[in-house]
Amino acid sequence: MKRFPENFLWGGAVSAHQCEGAWQEGGKGISIADVMTAGTRLSPRRITEGIVEGERYPNHEGIDFYHTFEEDLALLGELGLKCFRTSIAWTRIFPRGDEEEPNEEGLRFYDRLFDACRKYGMEPVVTLSHFETPYALVKEYGGWRNRKLIGFFERYARVVMERYGTKVKYWMTFNEINHCKPDSRLGMWLAGALRCEKGEEAQACAQAVHNMFVAGARAVRIGRTLGKEIRTGCMIGYIPYYPATCDPKDVAAAEARGREDYFFLDVMTKGVYPYYKTKQYEKAGIVLETQERDWEDLREGTVDYIGFSYYMSNVYGADESRMTVSSGGIIKTMKNPYLKETLWGWAIDPEGLRIALNRLYDRYGLPLMVVENGYGAYDKREPDGSILDEDRIAYFRAHIEAMGEAVSEDGVALMGYTPWGCIDLVSASTGEMEKRYGFIYVDLDNQGNGTGKRFRKKSFGWYQKVIETNGEIV
Repeated sequence: MKRFPENFLWGGAVSAHQCEGAWQEGGKGISIADVMTAGTRLSPRRITEGIVEGERYPNHEGIDFYHTFEEDLALLGELGLKCFRTSIAWTRIFPRGDEEEPNEEGLRFYDRLFDACRKYGMEPVVTLSHFETPYALVKEYGGWRNRKLIGFFERYARVVMERYGTKVKYWMTFNEINHCKPDSRLGMWLAGALRCEKGEEAQACAQAVHNMFVAGARAVRIGRTLGKEIRTGCMIGYIPYYPATCDPKDVAAAEARGREDYFFLDVMTKGVYPYYKTKQYEKAGIVLETQERDWEDLREGTVDYIGFSYYMSNVYGADESRMTVSSGGIIKTMKNPYLKETLWGWAIDPEGLRIALNRLYDRYGLPLMVVENGYGAYDKREPDGSILDEDRIAYFRAHIEAMGEAVSEDGVALMGYTPWGCIDLVSASTGEMEKRYGFIYVDLDNQGNGTGKRFRKKSFGWYQKVIETNGEIV
């Protein structure tokens, strides 16, 4: 029995703000990613009030993909990718976010980019908002807690989806929308929802999330006017939570933690708020500002598929004092004694991916796509120029085998797989360049020094063979 369908989308993933650079070229405006400083796995990135002289902002340069995309996509075409997941930098199209007319130079850039994808045999899979909310919308409007952003986003989505409707079949609305939580400053910032007074985080976050739900639903409805081939999905960061013990209190705590993420999918796939979130808001005194049209949008704008990232599983229990935030991350967890970890404290759990696929398909019954999965490591070039990333190959091999079992043994409907950072880029969580994920090595360090040249890692040839055999050889 074949493990993957013949039309399976083997691919790779990046985001505009982590790779493009050219942060002020082509009429581009400032995004929320442009005011995030460099960090490390031991020191978090900081968010500055505008651009501060003397600070280092690694997203400003990225890997210069804005100028090198033709050569990079040729390499990824050689790798054999069937699809390429990227995002559109909102501020290349609407530099402030509130303009009436788009920036034509930005639109032309993505025309060239998507044409190049198709030239090298790759379907573009495009995220509309991948932590790239225009900074002006956060600074001047208060971010996504302001309902005006629904209209601004709808205008942006309509412009790009209609412009590229013949070039892009697969769209996603907001990247890892579920990271917008009141106890995560970084998560709220990445969602463009931070501008609120201390103590107002829960109300502000709830309103911001609601507004994003409505905006995303409107984008889905736009997609449905463009033809039967267009598919618009959502995207969350999914982590299976295991109870710390079989104590019912720990089991209940892990279940409750899981619902914090399911809430987002419940709304985006079913078009209504689930009972448990309605009750939680009622108890917390949270009152949403809504309009009658919102509920129609949510009902009519349910997604066509679910995209999700999977990097790790976590352990959760009733005693939160036993939990810590993983290095360079924003997720609370306990150590799992049965699993190894990356240097960033992320549990390596391929079986957890099979569990995730089954949980999501069982709960929602929609086609799934694993749009991020990857192994961050400090790679090095050997004296002969080779990059022997054996640990990365082992990581991917185990996760692809788990996916294959979920499809062929369990019956999960899986559309595709786009490993994160198929070419090295700036880490979102830490701002490091040297936290590498790619099959292609980019010769740049954390300070931006280096030639910028691209080199194939050992994993390049390995993944090439996986794609050639449609996952039969791993």
